[in-house]
Amino acid sequence: MYDVIIIGGGVSGAAAARELSRYKVRACVLEKEEDVCCGTSKANSAIVHAGYDAAEGSLMAKLNVRGSEMMEQLAKELDFPFERIGSLVICLSAEDMPGLKKLYDRGIKNGVKGLQILSREEVLEMEPNVTENVYAALYAPTAGIVCPFSLNIALAENAFENGVEFRFNTEVQNIIKTEIGYELVTDNGNYQTKCVVNAAGVYADKFHNMVSEKKIHITPRRGDYCLLDKNAGNHVSRTIFSLPTKYGKGVLVTPTVHGNLLVGPTAIDIEDKEGTNTTREGLDQVITKAGQNVRNLPMRQVITSFAGLRAHEERAEFLIGELEDAPGFIDCAGIESPGLTSCPAIGEMVAEIVREKMRLEEKEDFKASRKGIMNPDKLSKEERAELIRKEPAYGNIICRCEMITEGEIIDAIRHPLGARSLDGVKRRTRAGMGRCQSGFCSPRTMEILSRELGVGMADITKSGGDSRLVVGINKDSL
Repeated sequence: MYDVIIIGGGVSGAAAARELSRYKVRACVLEKEEDVCCGTSKANSAIVHAGYDAAEGSLMAKLNVRGSEMMEQLAKELDFPFERIGSLVICLSAEDMPGLKKLYDRGIKNGVKGLQILSREEVLEMEPNVTENVYAALYAPTAGIVCPFSLNIALAENAFENGVEFRFNTEVQNIIKTEIGYELVTDNGNYQTKCVVNAAGVYADKFHNMVSEKKIHITPRRGDYCLLDKNAGNHVSRTIFSLPTKYGKGVLVTPTVHGNLLVGPTAIDIEDKEGTNTTREGLDQVITKAGQNVRNLPMRQVITSFAGLRAHEERAEFLIGELEDAPGFIDCAGIESPGLTSCPAIGEMVAEIVREKMRLEEKEDFKASRKGIMNPDKLSKEERAELIRKEPAYGNIICRCEMITEGEIIDAIRHPLGARSLDGVKRRTRAGMGRCQSGFCSPRTMEILSRELGVGMADITKSGGDSRLVVGINKDSL
């Protein structure tokens, strides 16, 4: 019997878990995949939005601004990369100026600090590679970039270290109301709980509709992206947006915290909740639309493309709260952009709802901080040499593209909620994210996983489940 079960290990579920771990509560996260950060949270723009886009007075606007304000301190506490680089919304003509002014006014009402409307000359001085057709731009200095994997993993690890349990490879199949709360029927046993937090991303409508007569529908909105090599990372120094449409903020061009350049996304509504395949049509849209705002994009430097799904609910609003006809069931649904930005504030809000309902008491021994994986690049030459002398694995480069060492991969596996797959290692260390896209390092990474986990090479997967990389041989021989 749990006090609270959270369905979903993405940024919203992990943020709620971390905030709930401040209290004396028995909490558990159920995740259908083999790790956290396997859904919407792993494939997005990695942007911390300033907060001028969401409708004035909406929950989305409130949590966006609050989440952005919280991100800097959270990054320090939980040791993940975050940079406040600012953003520009590009206006291409005088006819579009009312739309730009509307964004500015909305941002002021939402409490966004430092907003300015810049002239063509000011924009080009700030970003020389912006199109010469630029007429004006909205500058938001509080916008930033973050590593979504590191953020999600940091929240989950901190929650785990503070007593929250995590059950992976556990898919919720049904929810039954009971006298004391709910029974969650999964493919890995049944779980009893007094309270449910529904943070299931594109599947949140499925669980909501199991317990409520007031139905919701979430449409997966696919976004295609292109990731460019680090050689292209300084093509722009801020996030460059188009003027938004009803489908979102449009195609952006942005640096990443790891020095790459990211271009995307599209906004294509589909019905397949697992439809993360890219399409030629979608990638062509990305390239064409990005080129309207930024000149001379070095698209020959693309090292990979990918697609993610946003959980779009028809009201285009975060749905967070206890259901009137299902006491103890708390929705955290419709978390599309700016969900990544808002997640610290979403976690606060969900935890406060549960705290008030269950009259939770704060812990005296809550650990607010967490240390990430050792990064030798942050050390001086003398410190690095001493580290390698003590632990030679930090002198053995496994991933040449990203210069990731064996020591970092071992650390990723041994960390709380440690990596169990190639993708798990990739999310924690970036081994395999570089120019060759794991073509060189994957066999050595598999060897390290096999050794550290005490399993055969044939049992190592790319991303859990049946995604084995070594097949068609006698497993006992490896």
